[in-house]
Amino acid sequence: MRFPRASGVLLHPTSLPGPHGSGDFGREAYHFVDWLANAGQRLWQVLPLAGIGPGNSPYMSNSAFAGNVLLVDLAELQQQGWLEAVDLVPVAGLDDDKVNFAAMHPFRMERLARAAVRFAAAGTPAQREDYARFLDEHRSWIADFALFMSLCEAQGWRDWCEWEPALAARQPAAMEAARQAHAGRIAFWQFCQWRFYRQWAALKAYANGKGIKIIGDTPIFIAYLSAEVWANQALFDLDATGRPTVVAGVPPDFFSATGQRWGNPLYRWSEHAKHGYAWWVERVRRAFELFDIVRIDHFRGFAGYWEIPASAPTAQTGRWVPGPGAALFEAIAQALGPVPVIAEDLGIITPDVDALRKQFGFPGMRILQFAFAGDAADRFLPHNHEPDTVVYPGTHDNDTVAGWWAAASDHERHFARGYLATDGHDMPWTLIRAAMASVADTAVHPMQDVLALPTEHRMNFPGQESGWWGWRFQWGHVQAWHAARLAELARLYGRTGASP
Repeated sequence: MRFPRASGVLLHPTSLPGPHGSGDFGREAYHFVDWLANAGQRLWQVLPLAGIGPGNSPYMSNSAFAGNVLLVDLAELQQQGWLEAVDLVPVAGLDDDKVNFAAMHPFRMERLARAAVRFAAAGTPAQREDYARFLDEHRSWIADFALFMSLCEAQGWRDWCEWEPALAARQPAAMEAARQAHAGRIAFWQFCQWRFYRQWAALKAYANGKGIKIIGDTPIFIAYLSAEVWANQALFDLDATGRPTVVAGVPPDFFSATGQRWGNPLYRWSEHAKHGYAWWVERVRRAFELFDIVRIDHFRGFAGYWEIPASAPTAQTGRWVPGPGAALFEAIAQALGPVPVIAEDLGIITPDVDALRKQFGFPGMRILQFAFAGDAADRFLPHNHEPDTVVYPGTHDNDTVAGWWAAASDHERHFARGYLATDGHDMPWTLIRAAMASVADTAVHPMQDVLALPTEHRMNFPGQESGWWGWRFQWGHVQAWHAARLAELARLYGRTGASP
């Protein structure tokens, strides 16, 4: 599916300003939408909005459907009458320049719990009616999710295969007893999802009203400790005790000499095929309730994926295994029609991956930081781009452009200076301009590069398990010329029209 020519900014909501330890769906998010519109941008790309997992990564969520409750705007809960002004007073440890997860998480979770109790005790008839409507709208997943999270808390976040065997196997009597025993906490988790979905829907509608569409991110894999693996065990490659026999990752690459052992359970694709890929159809359907465009992370895994023995400590001993290929996307197209998907096709890309992407008209990705290590034939160089691609100076997994340039090899520096006709003094904006000028239909720029920030502001480093995902900016970092310059480049290179 060809996208109209447009550009936008990559910024995860946690990186927004705000008084409660991380960005959220509150006032600052609406201000950011206004800023995007003033900057002539038509796209806002976010990372997965699902709950965070090990290392605070949004790519290791405990659900494929539930949202990250830490993004709920606490001020809106006060407006609804469920929190008091004193509940919103920040506490020690909440940092404006980064997300201090150790302080932010308990602060927000405690306020959510207070709000849930007050709603249960004194919610208005209209509020209760909307809550019941939400539970009905999301009945395909929310009951399993809320019970799963309640059990995880009660079990000290042990892997679900270590729970009482009757619960791990989801025997009806054990499930009913658990629902009764944890009814209060189940209600809490359902309340939090209600507010997440309602707040996000309002923010998305506001963005759409400003001519801005949301690019969301759907990871191909989900965490083992997730509601969906527990609730759909036959769809994953597990042994008789419920433990993974093989796990996901990628072989040694640009980011790691030993590869990346992600540890997610792998799909039992033959079982998905028996059911017409119904679970994946539902997952994609729900993704398009949240987003206008969906970026599918690790798209190459649908053509072939790296299978690592669960006992292996690194990804080096894996092997390539065929994925579902076209059959999955044919099932999705039959159920949902043509869908605007971006295929993250980075890493080891073979002809079958390109063929699968092009068969369904999914634009791929081009990263300018990768363009200068080789020669003029490199596919990441702008003169080799194709219209059905999305070009980035870098993504959340890359260093900032300023950080990349500071560490670039002599070859990269010489090649980039000659290719881009620059002395290298302003590489973040030089790459933004190159992305804007590209023939690629879509150009997206990380906010860190708009602000020309150094490596200390990097969002993530693949393969490193801790210390990431915490970057935040403040409006004091943003000058009027940032928006004006983006708007002028969008005008010069024909990216101011209707968004996809």
